[in-house]
Amino acid sequence: IIDLADGSQPMTTADGRYTVVFNGEIYNHLELRAELQAKGRQFLTHHSDTEVLLHGYAEWGPGFMNRLNGMWALAIYDAEAGTLFLSRDRFGKKPLYYARKNGTFAFASELKALAEHPAIPTDISPRAVEKYFAYGFIPAPLALYRVAQKLKPGCSLLLDLVSGREQVMEYWRFVLEPFEDIPPNAVDTWGQTIRELLDKAVERRLMSDVPLGVFLSGGMDSSSITAMACRHMGRGECRTLSIGFEESTFDESAYARLVAERFATDHHHRTFRGSDPYMLLLAITLGLDEPMGDSSILPTYLLCQEARRHVTVALGGDGADELFAGYDPFRALKLAKLYSTLVPKPVHKAIRLLAAKLPVSHGYMSTVFRIQRVLLGLSYPRKLWNPTWLGPVEPKDLGDLLERPIDLEDVYSEAIEAWDACPSGSLVDRTLMFYTRLYLSDDILAKVDRASMLHGLEVRSPYLDKDLVDFVRRIPARFKYGKGTTKRILRQALKPVIPATIIERSKQGFAMPIGQLLQKRVIGFSFTSANRLMNPAFLVRKLNEHLEKKADNRLFLWNAWLMNEMLLSQGLINTDADNA
Repeated sequence: IIDLADGSQPMTTADGRYTVVFNGEIYNHLELRAELQAKGRQFLTHHSDTEVLLHGYAEWGPGFMNRLNGMWALAIYDAEAGTLFLSRDRFGKKPLYYARKNGTFAFASELKALAEHPAIPTDISPRAVEKYFAYGFIPAPLALYRVAQKLKPGCSLLLDLVSGREQVMEYWRFVLEPFEDIPPNAVDTWGQTIRELLDKAVERRLMSDVPLGVFLSGGMDSSSITAMACRHMGRGECRTLSIGFEESTFDESAYARLVAERFATDHHHRTFRGSDPYMLLLAITLGLDEPMGDSSILPTYLLCQEARRHVTVALGGDGADELFAGYDPFRALKLAKLYSTLVPKPVHKAIRLLAAKLPVSHGYMSTVFRIQRVLLGLSYPRKLWNPTWLGPVEPKDLGDLLERPIDLEDVYSEAIEAWDACPSGSLVDRTLMFYTRLYLSDDILAKVDRASMLHGLEVRSPYLDKDLVDFVRRIPARFKYGKGTTKRILRQALKPVIPATIIERSKQGFAMPIGQLLQKRVIGFSFTSANRLMNPAFLVRKLNEHLEKKADNRLFLWNAWLMNEMLLSQGLINTDADNA
């Protein structure tokens, strides 16, 4: 991507002491290079960000990570000190797995790579499976293999190759530290700062020696990035890439076209058709090395496939919903608090039973689906609301699915930790902590990274720029969600940038009609009687309820299908399958 002529890896310093392998991009590498050259460091490449990592580590050691603005998974070998240093970026945009077994230390960007090492076994972690069905993803540091771990976002690891001593160091963590002084016109004043920081973040990420474009869904986040990229690239120079759906309730194509026309982009669009899943499902199950319950990986994969025909790098809007409180659960918090306070448990149970009898709809975020999910979460303590609203399996059903006793405090430990770590009692802040610390890193960014890299496409996230995040995390919650409006301050900030039609429309996630695909049996089930990861009777019951339209079990069925088919296709469980 950067310095194609000189940037080959592994890269070693001239004296042979330091060697690096690196996945990602460092957006402030030119400034860092100038600073290092002023200190006397001699560079061999013309403008490689990889070489900046070598000299930066040599000059400043592990603390160098705090200076980086970018995304990375890297490993630096110090031949003189006899150490191996691993590091992962602040939000975990790039994956980094490692494993220790019988004196072997192995690391890689993919579990499949670790599995190639003869010393690394691939037996499945029961705890990871529990977490997967609780959240819809496997949170770091857990990995699908029992012996492996993910290096957590914002962390580095230093391994002494002589003693074998391993030290994990956290160099950064997302925290909420609200400004003490609030200006008289805070929405306008802070909105201007957000606009300026986002513009700079976009400009940084236009650095490329290969073709570059922007993902454009027609939502506020991608539209703002498109507008700013066009300002820096010039009229007609920016490529935009989008995907639509034949099912109208899932389709945003008209809004994407509106923005593309407004900014005169070179727009490329593809429609997700009913025949696409056959090809996509096989590619996904073979390509992933950990199950990922976010069904939007299918259209994301298709979008990345289309994008790669035109560009090698794409900018996306990931991070804005988490930082600025953009998700639907933020709208539910006030009512949920009131309901949980006033409605006795017996009455709540009766209401849930009545809601379960409502007609099933497989449209995008139907009213029935929303009601049933909100009531589901309110059956549990507040610190479990967010994972229960999001997760594929109700907490009380986990034991039945996995056929063993489940400790909910342990299964949901990450969500509880994020809730308890919040410095304020605000439900909005506590929910922000969950989405930013957990969901963003282990679901959203993982999904985009896997879908894009399966096509050799690099995706960059301006909203996760170091400087922008450091500012936004200090804005009090009421400016992010207030007066029934999500992303309140971001909407104000973007008024001079994008059309009012885009700012005023409700959020629509990048979802796909998974319920319909299950209903029409486009997605067919198989399970293995020898595979005791799931209780077959539980699976069949949930599948029949869905097919008979007695319940909307799309989230669980997709998660169960993907995990089982992925493990079967990769030979990680017995292939003697029974059809369901």
